[in-house]
Amino acid sequence: MAIKKAKKQSNSVHLVEVESELRVDSRILADKLQNQHKNVIELVDRYAEQFKRFGVLTFETEKPNSSAGGRPERFALLNEDQSYFLLSLSRNTDHVVELKANLVAAFSEARKPRGAEEEYLPTYRALHDKVHSLAAQSSNAKFVHMNVNKLINKTVGVEAGGRHGLPVPRKSLMVVAQAAATHAMASAKDHHDGYQMAKSAMQLLQPVAQQLSGQAQIQLGS
Repeated sequence: MAIKKAKKQSNSVHLVEVESELRVDSRILADKLQNQHKNVIELVDRYAEQFKRFGVLTFETEKPNSSAGGRPERFALLNEDQSYFLLSLSRNTDHVVELKANLVAAFSEARKPRGAEEEYLPTYRALHDKVHSLAAQSSNAKFVHMNVNKLINKTVGVEAGGRHGLPVPRKSLMVVAQAAATHAMASAKDHHDGYQMAKSAMQLLQPVAQQLSGQAQIQLGS
């Protein structure tokens, strides 16, 4: 899963971008809560069903940074609502109240419209709603969504996890690419057909992408 660090906030709460959604690392929250991370993860596991009401509950594992090594650490990447729910399970001590305020500020700053950003999410959601309808019966639906994202990224010239904070021209092209792919898949019979239709639509955007990147013709995958 592609994870990109978002711009550091002045309030020191770091957000990461996961599949174009901003999330916060449970290890950071544990540190700010002045709690051991294992206790926070136990809390997330205990109330997993409640956390899932606010979106996909995402876990990752990472090896310790120390030279001594050790077992990989399991941590959660919580979206905005999930992180607020986690804090609601803690007593309102001074540092918890401060963390709540800092978290609100961090997500609020990240949500501020930046040019084409206002149009990005609606076209992203429309595209993946269409992909979902075409791939609903597939056992590999997750990979269908990922492949469509890769196709869009390759067309626009963006690396995985690199959509957040794009310059306005490239962000605008991303919006157009998502809308064009959605429109192209309108008459698709299934997700295979839909992908090929989206791929054909992306070929039409290559001249614009080339002007932005100054690269030779982009070769889109099958």
